[in-house]
Amino acid sequence: MWFRCALLLCLLAFAAARADEPVNINRIKSDLVVPPVTDDKPAAGRRVRVTHPDYANWKLSHAVYLPPGWKAGGKYPVIVEYPGNGGYENKYGDKSTGRVEDCVLGYGISGGEGYIWVCLPFVDPKTKGHALNWWGDADATSTYCRRVVAQVCKEFGGDPAAVVLCGFSRGALACGYIGLRDDATAKLWRAVIAHSHFDGVRAWNYADSDAKSARVRLARLGDRPLYVTHELSVADIEKYLSGSKAKATVRALPYPNHTAEWVLKDIPERAELRKWLANVMAK
Repeated sequence: MWFRCALLLCLLAFAAARADEPVNINRIKSDLVVPPVTDDKPAAGRRVRVTHPDYANWKLSHAVYLPPGWKAGGKYPVIVEYPGNGGYENKYGDKSTGRVEDCVLGYGISGGEGYIWVCLPFVDPKTKGHALNWWGDADATSTYCRRVVAQVCKEFGGDPAAVVLCGFSRGALACGYIGLRDDATAKLWRAVIAHSHFDGVRAWNYADSDAKSARVRLARLGDRPLYVTHELSVADIEKYLSGSKAKATVRALPYPNHTAEWVLKDIPERAELRKWLANVMAK
């Protein structure tokens, strides 16, 4: 009898411990499927590979998605996204390839509707290609960004007054390190959305990743809206932003996953982000 009681107590304790564990986001079914990148011509509902004419002889391209209902001559808000680092995988089943083609954040935020979605590379002048890890050349990357945003607005009807920058992991850091690198790049954005990490919260193994340098970049955002999320805890992000003038909304996700795929799930956190963006774009 005592053995069965002890076993029951152990099982109950195990069940209680499992109940307290955060839910793996990968166990929640997605309600969105991100369209693959093709070499077709740009058209409504397609996500295609585009080469900027200034980089015609490079092994470099970006991805452009035109929403269903898109028509030439129209004007559309734009989401610009940077990918995470490549070669990442963890025990929860999260993966990051670092490829432009594997970005998902902008599609999940918009639901694939209403927004032009652009996924940008990190420019490596040495290889004339995309750097799967870190920045390549940060200045060359910000230059590429400005040229592509101008191209998208001119050729596809992007609204220059309604361009949103977003990114996951390395891409989240890029929201500050690349997107706010200089005044010319910083002025592009109506708002910024960063998931998993934020520029300046901790030092990394690259130049000017320290808080002091990052605060100079953050100041270029001024009072434009910023939305920052991170898995499980945002205490360090809140502490960092509390010393700035940033108009920031910061949210901890109740999932342990280091991934952007939560925006492909019908969950309250995605609904809140979409509502926030709708309010930002309505002003």
